[in-house]
Amino acid sequence: MRTTLRTGRAAAVCVAIGALTLAGCGGDKDDDGPKDSGSKGKGPATTVQLPKLSGEKIEVAAVWTGPEQENFTRVLKEFEKRTGATVTFVPAQDPIVNFLGTKIAGGSPPDVAMLPQVGAIQQAVERKWAKPVGAEAKAQLAKNYAKGWQDLGAVDGTQYGVYYKAANKSLIWYNTTAFENAGAQEPKTWKDFLATAETISASGVTPVSVAGADGWTLTDWFENIYLSQAGPEKYDQLAQHRIKWTDPSVKDALTTLAELFGKPSLISGGADGALQTEFPASVTQTFSGGDQPKGAMVFEGDFVTVNIAQTDAKIGTDAKVFPFPAVGAEPPVVTGGDAAVALKDSKGAQALLTFLASPDAARIQAEAGGFLSPNKSLDPAAYPNDVQRDIAKALIASGDNFRFDMSDQMPQSFGGTPGKGEWKALQDFLKNPKDVAGIQQKLERDAAKAYQS
Repeated sequence: MRTTLRTGRAAAVCVAIGALTLAGCGGDKDDDGPKDSGSKGKGPATTVQLPKLSGEKIEVAAVWTGPEQENFTRVLKEFEKRTGATVTFVPAQDPIVNFLGTKIAGGSPPDVAMLPQVGAIQQAVERKWAKPVGAEAKAQLAKNYAKGWQDLGAVDGTQYGVYYKAANKSLIWYNTTAFENAGAQEPKTWKDFLATAETISASGVTPVSVAGADGWTLTDWFENIYLSQAGPEKYDQLAQHRIKWTDPSVKDALTTLAELFGKPSLISGGADGALQTEFPASVTQTFSGGDQPKGAMVFEGDFVTVNIAQTDAKIGTDAKVFPFPAVGAEPPVVTGGDAAVALKDSKGAQALLTFLASPDAARIQAEAGGFLSPNKSLDPAAYPNDVQRDIAKALIASGDNFRFDMSDQMPQSFGGTPGKGEWKALQDFLKNPKDVAGIQQKLERDAAKAYQS
């Protein structure tokens, strides 16, 4: 059975995220506000007690690479220091359920896996891979997490996942030089967004960088438009396949998305170029190239900051952010996240879940940047700048009122597999945005097959 999402409105997030365009983008202020004993340079404070695990070896699998993997490794090093265990990071591939299936069939499952989809947690439970969360980790969850985040990691009332990492996936980051040179302003509606794109294009800079080589970014484009245009009730129905992808509401959202995808001059490299652009490059090309970047805007979550850090752009000065523009009455707020799930019923695996559910672990990665925690006990001062601080405060202020990434709620064969299902269908749509009806039919065929299996 699939986890039932809460259906409250995301008004609190919308209000708080709106502040990003005000004080939140004023620049980096690493010394803004008091730092606790977990601040940079002072070592992480201890708020959770962990067992001694001298000699125990623990493997953690995740699809993270580059700076994201490096920053998570810092967290694992601290766990090693506190427990005496030896922790090895195991690089996984998408879809991670297939990767884990191979490891388990070979008799060598990792102790813990970081699962990026709600559907992946449910599959791990259905296949009897996942182990329930222990008492110590559950106590940390009850203390530090809103019920909505706990529910996302539960299946049939049993807790299996600890949502360690969250994402606000309703943000558009922009190159301030490109905006200033074009005389462009931050748009608040989809109509204004398209007008802003045309203004930037007229200045000689391609307005939007799209990571079409990574199908998951295209699902995020669709989901934000769909949530704002169709509303949260329809969003929940489509996420659970209680309405079909041939529904008129899907046609409306795809038609709206085609207003961007159907104009190659607005997309860096056109459709063909976008389909060859992976997510990291979509970000770095937006904040490189001086007065002539390959894109003025790039859409994706708070984690974009990790990739911006690979350029010379300074967040809050050269790189700013605004909420995804409203298509309907309200701007959308879509969240995502990665949950730690134990695949071995061992003392080490449960201790690591307990640590990851604590503010101690979250603080380390928050300080490194490019990370957002759903842990409400984490001091916002841990984040390295006002932009990330405000995004984090908005997430916590939302409580249970959010919508989780739609594709991540679906069976992984449809919503989370490269070259298949929704990822492939939306790549085809980017290539030919006139074929709305054909893409709807393909989406429905693939979804029906995935939900029946």
